[in-house]
Amino acid sequence: MRGNIGISMNPVIERHDTDILILGTGGAGLFAALHAQQSAPEGTKITIAVKGLIGKSGCTRMVQGGYNVALGGGDTVERHFMDTIKGGKWLPNQDMAWRLCKEAVTRITELENEIGCFFDRNADGSLHQKAFAGQTADRTVHKGDLTGIEIISRLMEQVLSQPVEKMQEHRAIGLIPTADGTALAGVLFIDMRTGGFRFVRAKTVLMATGGGPTMYKFHTPSGDKTMDGLAMALRVGLPLRDMEMVQFHPTGLLAGDFTRMTGTVLEEGLRGAGGQLLNGSGNRFMFDYDGKGERATRDVVSRGIYAEMRKSNTSENGGVYISMGHLGPDYVREKFKGMVKRCEDSGFDLAAGRVEVVPTAHYFMGGVVVDVDTRTALEGLYVAGEDAGGAHGSNRLGGNGVANSTVYGGIAGDVMGRDIRKMPSLREPDEAILQAEIDRAIHPLQKPAALIQPLRNKLQNVMWDDVGVMRTAAGMERGLKGLAAIDDELMQAGVASDNLAFNLTWHDWLNMRSLCDISAVITKAGLARTNSRGAHFREDFPEEGDLDKSYFTIAQQQAGDLSVTTEPVDFSIVKPGETILPKGEPDSLLHEDPEPESAVPEKVGALS
Repeated sequence: MRGNIGISMNPVIERHDTDILILGTGGAGLFAALHAQQSAPEGTKITIAVKGLIGKSGCTRMVQGGYNVALGGGDTVERHFMDTIKGGKWLPNQDMAWRLCKEAVTRITELENEIGCFFDRNADGSLHQKAFAGQTADRTVHKGDLTGIEIISRLMEQVLSQPVEKMQEHRAIGLIPTADGTALAGVLFIDMRTGGFRFVRAKTVLMATGGGPTMYKFHTPSGDKTMDGLAMALRVGLPLRDMEMVQFHPTGLLAGDFTRMTGTVLEEGLRGAGGQLLNGSGNRFMFDYDGKGERATRDVVSRGIYAEMRKSNTSENGGVYISMGHLGPDYVREKFKGMVKRCEDSGFDLAAGRVEVVPTAHYFMGGVVVDVDTRTALEGLYVAGEDAGGAHGSNRLGGNGVANSTVYGGIAGDVMGRDIRKMPSLREPDEAILQAEIDRAIHPLQKPAALIQPLRNKLQNVMWDDVGVMRTAAGMERGLKGLAAIDDELMQAGVASDNLAFNLTWHDWLNMRSLCDISAVITKAGLARTNSRGAHFREDFPEEGDLDKSYFTIAQQQAGDLSVTTEPVDFSIVKPGETILPKGEPDSLLHEDPEPESAVPEKVGALS
């Protein structure tokens, strides 16, 4: 099929069956495939599908900093858990957070001993763990500053050696339920290599497509990460929680408007090692906003930088600087080789000079409501990784992201493998919904061709300006109007349909449709939260509210109408003001506190 779909043509659907279908090949998807092989009955057919290429796309590969895990030296699972709950401002699902922290210990051993990862070690052979912001112990295991490449490369090698069916360059565009809506029948794809449609039935489906808040002007994920999974979940009527919680990493590289390097992360470990943030005047400013200085959590540091930007106290390109030279250029080159090289490629000297940075949309704490076994309200559908909501609450600690993906990816594989034993047969799809998803996908093929990138630029500016680091009701209402106008323009914008094989403009249009849908949900959830927690900060409601009455938002679309409600947080393990640490335990195990302002070397002058 050469992708010659026309207005009057009813596209052919290729039908395909499997037992376990996994969407996404990041840390969650690949771990799920390996674990499902172990837990499923012999002869189970496992299929993995990915929008790009296995091991070459997605966000796990891009992880720099590391993997949070409590491995002794005074650190404990209980301490890791308390840091996660406090970092999430008491909004996390506590049972999910506990399981994340507890099973990370098992998973890091599995990564080394079974998957084949090599992480940095101390002289005595123990794993080296570095400091990350917002944590009370050095617990971040890493491979230099390229941890994600190590993890995803070894996982890819393991999966490619297994008898797992691979559907590469297949874009999932619709979750198709049964006619009664109680269970999932399968998933509709576009085979990007041909432009044809393929419907895959499966007994169990894992959605591990990743989030990717690329609707913002500055963002870290690759451009193909466009919230497709959450958009599909929204359309099938699943509840989504914490959708207002978009994490901005404080230190995205700011290299100008004409390079894709702008927005990419300069990792948390730079600040954990003692990196300093300087405003346009060369002054260290973070202690003006938080007593922990640069080691405050990501949300706090991002707001501090944004506040300096609004004062026009900025670098040449409108951000601030990160400075590492006071630590010694040779030390920085040795410990942060990847970061030094990235900055050199963009014309900056991280080791001895200063690098321009800006808050950049990095991670999405919101996601599908799941239980601790990754099951959803729709029988047969499981969700893990960034697509799942709950584990992080309103703010994710650096190093908890890849831990979350691998922990819950493995859990999903175990659970799906067991659950299919109770599922003797495949389910039949609702053919009307299947056709509706196809009609949605071919909509732009029936319109006059137009440029898509200018619309994406408009979207990114609206979200950055009106639903960004700091928010107000007036701004978000303005944002909703802007989103509606962009959506109207998108629905009138067409794509050439003469050849749909690798028709990237078509996929740009589909990307935009997903981004517009989820941007509206983010904005409406932000309006519904009338306090400030973690990544969500409202200047018109700056107080965090009563912690004992903490709630999370639930967004759900039914019959085309989106509603946002709230539910109280279940403090199932610990209540605000309490701790599960043993009596007498110190607040922090860190050997060095951040330097006080008075101890900062003489300020560096403005860049020449």
